[in-house]
Amino acid sequence: MTLKKGKILIAKPSIIGDVSFNRAIILIVDHSNEGSIGFILNKPMDFELGDLIPEIKSNFPIYNGGPVQQDNLYFIHKLPKLIPDSIEISEGLYWSGNFEKVSKLITAGKINQAEIRFFLGYSGWDVDQLNSELDSNTWILSENNYQDKIIQEVDPSFWKKKMLDMGGEYSLWSNAPENPSYN
Repeated sequence: MTLKKGKILIAKPSIIGDVSFNRAIILIVDHSNEGSIGFILNKPMDFELGDLIPEIKSNFPIYNGGPVQQDNLYFIHKLPKLIPDSIEISEGLYWSGNFEKVSKLITAGKINQAEIRFFLGYSGWDVDQLNSELDSNTWILSENNYQDKIIQEVDPSFWKKKMLDMGGEYSLWSNAPENPSYN
């Protein structure tokens, strides 16, 4: 399988204990000869969009997108006709765009949580870094079989579901404690 935008990275059980990527499911939103960018989809934070931007009266959850630039807000969505300057990830799925327009649409109740997901920070890799991590079995590269529905499909238990789907030794890992020292 070829690494490209729109694919999903599933953290291998071997990185359990890694603060940033333990049990992570990452959507690759960009992959080029300059490197790769993705967002962790399954790690909600303890606050909402309205907590970060009080003028937007919203309870949309914020997710930990990754360890890079955690003071910046990012988003993926499936509304390119409503959000100018969107960047296509794959069919029906986009990232970025005009945030002022997003703010107005949320305030007007024209965007729901199944159509957009917000992140603080992102996951980034230099040119060959992600390929090297794939070669060393840190990640499982997977198709995004959910397409644009991935926004509503991925929840905190998604990693465990993927481990069970893969079966075999992965099924055993699905029940391992998130922090091995709790065992």
